[in-house]
Amino acid sequence: MNAWDVVGDDDFRGPLDVTRAATVIVDAQGVVIGWSPAAEELLGYPPREVLGRRAEMLLATSPGESAEPERAKPWAHTSQEPGRVRSGALALRHRDGHSVRMVAAVCPVTHAHATVTSAAGAAGAPAVVLVAAELDRLRQWEAHQAMLHGLVAQSPVGLTIYDTELRVSWANATAMEEFGQPVSQFADQGADEIFPAGEVVSTGHPPSLERVMRQVLDNGEPVVDLHYRAGTPSEPENLRVWSCSYYRLLDARGEPIGVCEESVDITDRYRAQQRLALLVRAGERIGTSLDVARTARELAEVSVPQFADEVAVDVLESVLEGEEPVTGPVFGAFAGWRLVRVQGRTGPHEPREPHAPREPHAPRGLHEPRRPHEPHEPRGGAAPYVDYPPASPQARALSAGRPVVDGPDGARSHLYVPLRARGATMGLVTLVRNRNPEPFDAGELALADELVARTAVCVDNARRYTREHHTALTLQRSLLPSELPPQTAVEVAFRYVPADSRIGVGGDWFDVIPLSSARVGLVVGDVVGHGLRAAVGMGRFRATVRALANLDLAPDELLARLDDLIVARSEEAAEATGDAGEEADDEIVGATCLYAVYDPVSRRCRLARAGHLLPAVVDPGGSVTFPDLPPGPPLGLGGLPFESRDLELAEGSLLALFTDGLVETRDSDGGTDIERGLARLVGVLAQHRRPLEELCDEALGIAPPRPAADDAALLLVRTRVLGAAQIGVWELDADPAVVGSARTKAMGQLADWGLDELAFTTELIVSELVTNAIRHAAGPIHLRLIRDRTLICEVSDTRHTAPNLRHAATDDEGGRGLFLVAQMTQRWGTRYTPTGKTIWTEQGLPSPPPAVGAQPDYGRAAA
Repeated sequence: MNAWDVVGDDDFRGPLDVTRAATVIVDAQGVVIGWSPAAEELLGYPPREVLGRRAEMLLATSPGESAEPERAKPWAHTSQEPGRVRSGALALRHRDGHSVRMVAAVCPVTHAHATVTSAAGAAGAPAVVLVAAELDRLRQWEAHQAMLHGLVAQSPVGLTIYDTELRVSWANATAMEEFGQPVSQFADQGADEIFPAGEVVSTGHPPSLERVMRQVLDNGEPVVDLHYRAGTPSEPENLRVWSCSYYRLLDARGEPIGVCEESVDITDRYRAQQRLALLVRAGERIGTSLDVARTARELAEVSVPQFADEVAVDVLESVLEGEEPVTGPVFGAFAGWRLVRVQGRTGPHEPREPHAPREPHAPRGLHEPRRPHEPHEPRGGAAPYVDYPPASPQARALSAGRPVVDGPDGARSHLYVPLRARGATMGLVTLVRNRNPEPFDAGELALADELVARTAVCVDNARRYTREHHTALTLQRSLLPSELPPQTAVEVAFRYVPADSRIGVGGDWFDVIPLSSARVGLVVGDVVGHGLRAAVGMGRFRATVRALANLDLAPDELLARLDDLIVARSEEAAEATGDAGEEADDEIVGATCLYAVYDPVSRRCRLARAGHLLPAVVDPGGSVTFPDLPPGPPLGLGGLPFESRDLELAEGSLLALFTDGLVETRDSDGGTDIERGLARLVGVLAQHRRPLEELCDEALGIAPPRPAADDAALLLVRTRVLGAAQIGVWELDADPAVVGSARTKAMGQLADWGLDELAFTTELIVSELVTNAIRHAAGPIHLRLIRDRTLICEVSDTRHTAPNLRHAATDDEGGRGLFLVAQMTQRWGTRYTPTGKTIWTEQGLPSPPPAVGAQPDYGRAAA
């Protein structure tokens, strides 16, 4: 089949074309003298039944009508109207009797045009040619023609046809309007030549239109709704976005002859979608932390390059420090407020020193701000101050509290939006377009306002958190020991590192508590939670532990009483709130704790823990162990016992007490791994001969990278031992006669130590305490003197009843001795032991004691 074979089947000629329509020739007398095959097909009459008969037989008449009026005959009066073609609708009768609605065109044939022969054989009779087709088919064809005309001249959809070389061969009116020039100007050009700066913005497609169309031409698969951005040839700087669809065109033989492009300008819709997507992305990405600088960086990442080319964020210094934002006008330094650059650079109206001329030939865009004459940098020195002149658009935006659009030569390429939340101004956001030529329009002003408003809420939340974090951190640092008093029993070093500011300060704490008889209490703990509540809870814990430690309680007993206090406090809080499941604001919900008491005389360390990590012990040889202590429940559970364990530590042993934040790391699955942290800590502690301060710094290096999710506390203790030359011990019988002997032995020991100045008070103390022990107790009595930083006098007996300090009446025979002892000593107290009690006193030495760790003149010996 060739092209001539299929032309008749095409619809481009219409139903009234003589090659397709029913053709009837009628002479002047109305006799049919010609009948085409199409007429036979349409009306069913073979030529033998029609030729030579009058044409009226073909007209359909209603029942009762005698004849068709003369004016209704389409071939009538043609002799008076030579050459005129008439057309109209009529009804013809089909051979089977039904009526067929037709449209006909009648053309007279005169002697000057043709000679016809009638059925009777007469030549030269005038005739007409009647061409007819079905009315419905004609109307359908006319609708198709109207549609084609509309696509060419009226359709809002641009149509462009590219040949097989992908060169423009035809375009409708809309496409030519987009070109801005006649299509003949682009006859030898492809799409990439017409739009040299265009880009395909839809994903999953080749990067250029010619490659897209080549793909369609090769495989025949259409491409629908491809988004393409470019400037028109007449206005290349005016970027537009089109939705383009491509499909292959075939000729009558099915061979490709080109590609048709349908394009619709969707610039406004595309921008609206981009703005909506930008807001969605901003909601997901801005405000992921409680850090002002990071929030500003997130705003810049969301805005560039989709909305602006460069972004600068200036925040009031007071906001960075957590103070309340400004509610009145803000003019930078001119209103007494300092703006700090936390993100980006500035634009043509760059901040500058007052009255300082701007640099000539400065390129448009955001530049690093020059510093005003300020005596100092912002805190931390990480960001510079910025200062805007009063007449600058930045100052106008800050003072008016609404966006201001400006730019070089009125280009509206710079947008200044105040950072405001809850009616207060916190800073300024500058958005600049220096590569994108599109100015900021009204819709983009609203979008920028929404973006900055969301950022402002996040910044205000960060400010509020910064304020709370600073308060909690200040409180925590005030509650934790900033330095520890020197101890004869131990050498101490410590470190505390707070958690990430986004998490909030934690409840980790430590303490070193001087106890009676040169002993020392060592404690480390971790309160559950973060923030102000944890800091307050930690302070209450530390104060309570100190108070209980001063009662000389054993570690297990101290933890038990501490647990009782927490449980009682929780019950009181539940009663106050009326709901046992509701927590009071200052309620401590739980904690872990490790408490140890070290005695430098016996070299014994008694430890107990409440759900806390085991301590690390390093012997003088460098071996690191974690002693097996009974775990004990965390504090706050109530009703469960605690157990103590005694360790004998050689002189120079190292004891490490720490919280889980030091050794806890998170794995890829989000879980925690303490074993690896403990292994790294062992490697550090093995270097035990190094100074403790260096070991602390080394140990912090094993902690998770800061900022971390938990705070960390570390207490390193190196033990010392009091030698025999510093101690005098005597066992006495429970006989009043030994009181004098006890005084003599004590005075002799003071003489050996060169403490004769304390002889009188010591003699009175020994006499009173020994006499009371003999009078009120039974069994052996022990007297012990210890020369430490103070002179310690101890008397131990087997009775568990402690003496009471009271004022004796004028007629009382006794009761004044203990009162005198209390007045003549710095401290005194009672310590219970498994076999009884010990009453102890401390007196200040007449001269400063030897330096900690120094060798006394009287030598050292093992206890």
